[in-house]
Amino acid sequence: MAPPQSDSFDTEQKKILALTLVPLFMSLLSVSIVNVVLPSVQDSIGASSSELQWVLSGYALAFGVLLVAAGRAGDVYGRGPLFLAGVGLFGAGALASGLAPSALVLNIARVAMGLGSGLLNPQTIGLMQQYFKGTARGKAFGLFGGVVGVSVAVGPVLGGVLVAVFGETLGWRASFLVNVPICVVALLLAKAWLPDSAWKPVPAEHTTSSLPVVDPDRPMRKRKVDLDPVGLVMFGLAILLIMLPFVESAAGTWIWSSLVVGCGLLGLWVLWESRYRRRGGEPMVDMALFKTRSFANGTMLIGLYFVGVTSVWVLVALYMQSGLHHTALASGMMGLPAAAASAISAPIAGRHIVRIGRPLVLIGMMSVLFGLLSTAFLVYLHGTIGLSEWWMLLSLTFVGGGQGLVVSPNQTLTLADVPMRYAGSAGGVLQTGQRVGTSIGIAAITGVVFATVASSDWPTAMMTGLLVIAAVVVLAGCVGVRDMMQGRRAAPNA
Repeated sequence: MAPPQSDSFDTEQKKILALTLVPLFMSLLSVSIVNVVLPSVQDSIGASSSELQWVLSGYALAFGVLLVAAGRAGDVYGRGPLFLAGVGLFGAGALASGLAPSALVLNIARVAMGLGSGLLNPQTIGLMQQYFKGTARGKAFGLFGGVVGVSVAVGPVLGGVLVAVFGETLGWRASFLVNVPICVVALLLAKAWLPDSAWKPVPAEHTTSSLPVVDPDRPMRKRKVDLDPVGLVMFGLAILLIMLPFVESAAGTWIWSSLVVGCGLLGLWVLWESRYRRRGGEPMVDMALFKTRSFANGTMLIGLYFVGVTSVWVLVALYMQSGLHHTALASGMMGLPAAAASAISAPIAGRHIVRIGRPLVLIGMMSVLFGLLSTAFLVYLHGTIGLSEWWMLLSLTFVGGGQGLVVSPNQTLTLADVPMRYAGSAGGVLQTGQRVGTSIGIAAITGVVFATVASSDWPTAMMTGLLVIAAVVVLAGCVGVRDMMQGRRAAPNA
């Protein structure tokens, strides 16, 4: 199937979007829905605090470690088979989680869910790169961004609703089992709806734009199955060691040694990939990708951005429940207007990102920054003059609306000049940066908040956390400004 020149979706593209975005939504929903059902899990099966921590971190680790490897496998073997495997594994893990008789079984099942998510997520990006072009691709990534924004905010609400409707014992199980019928339908439709070419390797000479491939001087050769197994293992282990101390910080100071080892192994992986390419192999990630301005800057920007902004909803939940003693459902409701704003702004941004470019991402960041600062001011007013905390519904809407202008447009710009033969692995690199950024940000920012609570009060802690996030957003914005200025300097020579 050749991507059409029109900016509208044809029937086949609509099927691809429906088939891929719904499982993607469920996989991302599974990150946030668990937060509000953990107390029910503890009461139901007697899970300890460390076991509850692994319900969260086991999923996050498995998800993050597999992204680049899965993206590369999709490039080499075809994205259809990897998508099918991811959906099947995620659905099986969800079924086992919902029926788990013990915390041990639940944690093993959650790891399986995370591995399934890690398999299917890069295929979604790769399929959009492969079958959408120009403005249509921007619109597709706009819908992708809307799914990301809505899933994060809706997860706690859905979890609270399920516990309220089915009770504590069945409610937390329902939060996992709700994924199963959706995965079954996706498995049944995948073979019928995905194009035949999605089940085959991507041709090495196929690129996503009219620009030269990453290394135009490199001679083309006949495509062979080349997964770079050493690179896959090295990178996966490095990401595991880097993420581990941030998701298991309570294990003790010794756990931080894994961060040093992981960074060292990541450096060795970079050397290996360069050597592997010089010897004529197809590396897992061609390091020349990072010589592409849009990819290097976009990956750095979104990694920094996720260090900050993904912690917003964790702080809101902590402040509403621990600071103001609201229920989990009431806490989750605080994110609904922001989710709606993200769902609206992301598709709009997708339609215009090709025309406007990087300035649209910066506008989104300014909206997020305004939302963060105004929310901090409202928390201050609540603590001093008793202003209703529900005014945060309005200020956080600017965060959600801005999110829709940042995530999917940045994805479109970042991957625009990536050769098709690396679309999956490049998308995996982009998402891995997001997952690592999320883990680092949540650990660091909640650490600052809890330390402030111990010495002060919740309003002060909430304001401090929001200001730290705002500072990180400013740093990410600086990367965006640099990319925009570099692009303008390069334009006359294009």
